[in-house]
Amino acid sequence: MYHKNRIESLYDLITGDEDTRVCKDIPEAACDDQPQNFFTYLGANLLSKVADELASAKLVLPWLLASLGTPAAFTGFLVPIREAGVLLPQLLVAAYIRRLALRKWIWVGGAGLSAIALLTIAIVGISLDGAIAGGAIVAALILFSLARGLCSVSAKDVLGKTVSKSRRGRLMGLASGVAGLVTLAIGVYVEFFTDNVEGSSAAAGLVLVAAMIWLPAMGLFSLIREAPGATSGGGNALHEAIHSLSILKTDPDFRRYVIARIWLLSVAVAAPFYVLLAQARMGNELTGLGVLIIAGAVAGSISAPLWGWMGDRSSRLVVVSGATIAGLLGIVTWLLAESPVLEHGVAHAGIFFALNTAHGGVRLGRKIYLVDLGSEHNRAAMVAVSNTVIGVAMLVVGLAGVFADLVGTAELILLLGLLSLVAAVYASRMPEVSD
Repeated sequence: MYHKNRIESLYDLITGDEDTRVCKDIPEAACDDQPQNFFTYLGANLLSKVADELASAKLVLPWLLASLGTPAAFTGFLVPIREAGVLLPQLLVAAYIRRLALRKWIWVGGAGLSAIALLTIAIVGISLDGAIAGGAIVAALILFSLARGLCSVSAKDVLGKTVSKSRRGRLMGLASGVAGLVTLAIGVYVEFFTDNVEGSSAAAGLVLVAAMIWLPAMGLFSLIREAPGATSGGGNALHEAIHSLSILKTDPDFRRYVIARIWLLSVAVAAPFYVLLAQARMGNELTGLGVLIIAGAVAGSISAPLWGWMGDRSSRLVVVSGATIAGLLGIVTWLLAESPVLEHGVAHAGIFFALNTAHGGVRLGRKIYLVDLGSEHNRAAMVAVSNTVIGVAMLVVGLAGVFADLVGTAELILLLGLLSLVAAVYASRMPEVSD
């Protein structure tokens, strides 16, 4: 009884509920279990976020592939597969999950598959090399992305059934904040306490740790006390998305948004190639990876509040600003590609900081813009259609890695930078919707 009271006291401290327990938009039976569910969900979500960072398709996996001597073509598909792979399960299995009274087991199953996929990547990282390793890692990443999609779609449903509407933002914000601090600590450890550690085994070790982290996450999520939910009324999201494609023809503002988002993929897929350039110039020591992890974590924690503040005033301006920063960064990086400046980790940390800041702005800005653009009548259709189009476009953009193999990594970074400037110009012509 004492343990339960301590959990409730901590919950009340974080949420500010004190004497009155807020239970909005959740089953009445879940109200008493809300403190335990809050922290159980928080722990599982935190662990999953840390695992994602340790096996990041934008940073750790590109470093691993480069260490294994794989062609850049494989690196080009990492981010597209990671992003599109998460999307597809949500479109295909939403109706099936809706028919289940308890959805937490879908998350647990997805977490288990995630652990298996990352374990496979780690094993490949210490046993294979070249194109064979690249193909095996990409195949395992497909499984990982599909598994994360299962976690994503089921997690939203479980959260909606177990944690009050007015407490979900605090939960997600707390998880993201703590995960950022943990990621920063890992980066500091890698940078300052792993001298002379090099090769694919080191990066594979980070992926192995990520795989192991999914195990306690599975255990925590299974402890959530989920009340059985409704099992009817779930439509097939893929069917709805296809059915709603006509909105691209009838709504010119939404069409401009989707086209702008396609251009903005030049920002989303750029990070792995900056990692390839950094490794080529700094060497294969793990400390080089550590400085990039630190830069990414700091960029997220500093820039997110600023972008959020700007986004409340003009989400369009946030998108344009982020894309402009990414574009100018691509040009500057290309100009410095052969300079001695890029032999130092501090320079790459600065570049990666700017890139993550830019991408954070683009990502947040375009999400807010779509919410503000739509209404309660068409917003769901807009999300489904844009996600479907971008999921397909992502896979096409994955061919960028072939270009890097043909002309060079720095030249591809320049091309992506120029495309980012095109995206900024195009996005600046979108109507203002934040007013």
